[in-house]
Amino acid sequence: MPDRPGLLVTGATGVLGKALLPLLDGHDVVALMHRADVDSAGVTAVRGDLTRPRLCLDDVGYRELVARTTTVVHSAAITDFGVGEPGTSALNVDGTRRVLDLAAEAGARVLYVSTAFIARTGLTAEARGASMWEAESSPEPYLASKRRAEALVAGSGLPATIARPSVVIGDSLTGAVSRWQGLHWVIRALLRNSMPIVPLSPTAPLDVVPVDVAAQALAALVDADLPSGEFWLTAGSAAHPAADLADTCLRTAERLGLPADPPRFVSRDMVERLFRPVFIDPLPRRDRRRFDEFMAMSALFDGAPTFPTSLGAIPGGPPALTRQCVDAAVAATVADVASRLPASRRAAAEAAEEAA
Repeated sequence: MPDRPGLLVTGATGVLGKALLPLLDGHDVVALMHRADVDSAGVTAVRGDLTRPRLCLDDVGYRELVARTTTVVHSAAITDFGVGEPGTSALNVDGTRRVLDLAAEAGARVLYVSTAFIARTGLTAEARGASMWEAESSPEPYLASKRRAEALVAGSGLPATIARPSVVIGDSLTGAVSRWQGLHWVIRALLRNSMPIVPLSPTAPLDVVPVDVAAQALAALVDADLPSGEFWLTAGSAAHPAADLADTCLRTAERLGLPADPPRFVSRDMVERLFRPVFIDPLPRRDRRRFDEFMAMSALFDGAPTFPTSLGAIPGGPPALTRQCVDAAVAATVADVASRLPASRRAAAEAAEEAA
């Protein structure tokens, strides 16, 4: 049995989990995997399933995992808003309960990776009583599952820490991320000139955190023996207003030779009264549904207060984000998204530049 601290990580192939693994030197790391294999050196992969009793391990495997574990980092979660309540709850709630059961048997500390947006559950379209129109996905089941999972963690009686990241974007320097998140698709739409309007106040704070900063904060919490409490991995007062973030995206796109038209920020009421009958209703159903899902997501930012932040206050963790740091990270993320655009978009931009 390894003599280093035993660290069980769930969600190791997710956006944060994948960025976290290389920072866990000094720990005997076991990654509980459902499908894909882990590609970090020095990490032991164990095949399991959080939706099954005893993580779908046989008795010997489960006992070995219990004996090996002193700390659990639970970051596995369904984050796809289109999965719906049953599938989301099965992993995010029941899976958390099974992880806590293992931690209780092991006498382990727990770091639960939640989301800062549980502070905005009252802003969802459903909570506002607003129409969902043709949207087939909503953040409501996800946020409800995270609230329930946090309650399980808090009521477990285990020494536990809760981390709440905001919108995760690419690496501070490279813009790279293992899997695109919601904002990446918004940036892609901006670069493709397929987002003429944004159903959001231009002053709404868009809180983003670079993936490397969030991972460094999680690693620092682990190395600090998981101080109890709630830690907000957010930009806080450094969050950009929506219009400023869009300007950063557009300036970066122009610098890359991909000029894009600035979107128009309009209120939700104006969208529903004026824009929908003229511009949205004539669209194909697929495009109407996508717009309505964007409306459902943007509700989490409209009229929202600024998140608190714990960055800069975690022992050994990263400093608090500044507006300049956020701006640079957003620009790097835009550049990474732009590098993945179809060649036809770049060719069109080059042709337009030559014509000018």
